[in-house]
Amino acid sequence: MTSTTQSGPTVQVYRVYIKATPEAIWEAITQPGWTEQYLYGSRARYDLRPGGAYQAHGLACQGDEAGVADEAAEVVVDGEVIEVDPPRKLVQTWRALWTGEGFTRLTWELKEIEGGVTALTVTHDVAGAPGTAAQVGGLLEDTGAGGGWAEVLSSLKTLVETGKPLRS
Repeated sequence: MTSTTQSGPTVQVYRVYIKATPEAIWEAITQPGWTEQYLYGSRARYDLRPGGAYQAHGLACQGDEAGVADEAAEVVVDGEVIEVDPPRKLVQTWRALWTGEGFTRLTWELKEIEGGVTALTVTHDVAGAPGTAAQVGGLLEDTGAGGGWAEVLSSLKTLVETGKPLRS
């Protein structure tokens, strides 16, 4: 059951169908060279083991001509890996540091279906984090905060299927 706050549902579920193997999508989710192309320029780094760290580094400089983040860039999202079953499931905690809110729970599930298509389901439990809920739910898009998970997953799909980011 999904409960709702003024900032949106406290459990948000998104599903996208991608014409690619689970292995290709897993790589796009877990490798920084891929994430910086669809995750608002962030380089996500995972220590893919239970208890391993997760960090997403923002752009080194907002005016950076290359538009690429690196390890020296500020960490904008952090968390911890809870469960990892490549290329089927990744469960982690997730905290957007700019919100001042606590950790939320993020689950990535990949299921291969017929015709070379993979269903990617992202479930984000944002209970107790209304600012995060609003942002990842795309409710702040008009303020320039982006379209949340819907935009991220659309961009991921486009990148994996075409080799080009949604926005350049």
